[in-house]
Amino acid sequence: MPGAGTAAPALRAEVPPARCLDVSRLISRVGRGPMTGVDRVEFAYLTHLLERPEPLFLLSRTALGHVLLDRHGAETLRALLAGERESWERPDLLATLFRRLPEPRRRAEATLRRLAVARARRGRLGRMLARHLPPGSVYFNVGHANLTEEVLAAWQGLPGARIAVLIHDTIPLDHPEFQRPGTSDRFAAMLARVARRTELIICNSAFTETRLRHWLARLAPGASPRSLVAHLGVEPAPPDASLLPESVRAAGTYFVCVGTIEPRKNHALLLDVWEALERDLGARHTPPLILAGSRGWENRDVFARLDVIAARGGSVRELPGLADAALSALIAGSAGLLFPSRAEGFGLPPAEAAALGARVLCADLPVYREFLDDYPVYAKPDDMYFWLQTTGRWAADIRADRRAGAFRPPRWSEHFRCVLSAI
Repeated sequence: MPGAGTAAPALRAEVPPARCLDVSRLISRVGRGPMTGVDRVEFAYLTHLLERPEPLFLLSRTALGHVLLDRHGAETLRALLAGERESWERPDLLATLFRRLPEPRRRAEATLRRLAVARARRGRLGRMLARHLPPGSVYFNVGHANLTEEVLAAWQGLPGARIAVLIHDTIPLDHPEFQRPGTSDRFAAMLARVARRTELIICNSAFTETRLRHWLARLAPGASPRSLVAHLGVEPAPPDASLLPESVRAAGTYFVCVGTIEPRKNHALLLDVWEALERDLGARHTPPLILAGSRGWENRDVFARLDVIAARGGSVRELPGLADAALSALIAGSAGLLFPSRAEGFGLPPAEAAALGARVLCADLPVYREFLDDYPVYAKPDDMYFWLQTTGRWAADIRADRRAGAFRPPRWSEHFRCVLSAI
């Protein structure tokens, strides 16, 4: 025992490793409508990590560098993203330096600065992490955003830190014809960085993992990160038809296609099908096709056709911006979900439609065979005759082939059990 007047040596409490989730993707999407598939994955990670006992931090890129939030900040951010709190902060003085950014983004970044426990300008991220993150912490990036050399190197510099990245697909390399200029090159550079610096790559399907390994052999031949397959959770919101527009509730029989209107999603095929249906049935007797998604990019011909259809009051309608519960109701009440997409890494809409018991007609892609098995009706994405015949048959009897409970969807709990056991 120490003698009288002698202070006992202080015992240094061991700080447990933390989890840190990058939410740059979610912040970049504030004010741009309902969450897309990738956004929803990042939000699911945020929700799950908040439910766990480990220390939690969030990292986000902003126009002024990076900000770090602790658990309290993470709880507040989740509530804002979920619409459980009224509004984001008003743009602060620093936000006035970046007037080119949309106001919702400036408000989101102002909120992050208020909630932050630390901020780092460009080039100083490593110092910030070393000050606030305990050794052995895990960095999760599941949104394909902020995977820069600076970020990955900063995390590698933290003693014992591990990096886990979720790759949703390799479509920019598999199908460069569907991309904006420069997207494929940027994606290839990102994959090479991830391969060199990441301990674990999470793949949403075995198909994605196969394509990932194909490209890593070319882009980073000396790298050998571990990879695992963890299907995403398919847990659609409970349907609430009261949130749908009256025009939809009064429509009776209708079909739905969910997703951003971009070339890869192959909406042109569906427009061809509906032109043929209107010729065969007449415009008044053709069931509506509802496109639940925003207009995307590189798709001027389809946009022009949609404008013409809208001007003449045709049977194809655009309905973007639906809340999750409204979207579930739209799918569940439809005569079928149509999904002729030419490429997917996972593809949530057919899986969620199956979970809701709706009929599904989709392109015959390997990823659907992997986890949807024989639930959908499969078709070639350019076989207009088959799509026409099937939709015509389904429109004639909307009660046939309903399969509620026939598909057991993967759950988020299973996904996280797989991922966290690997970490």
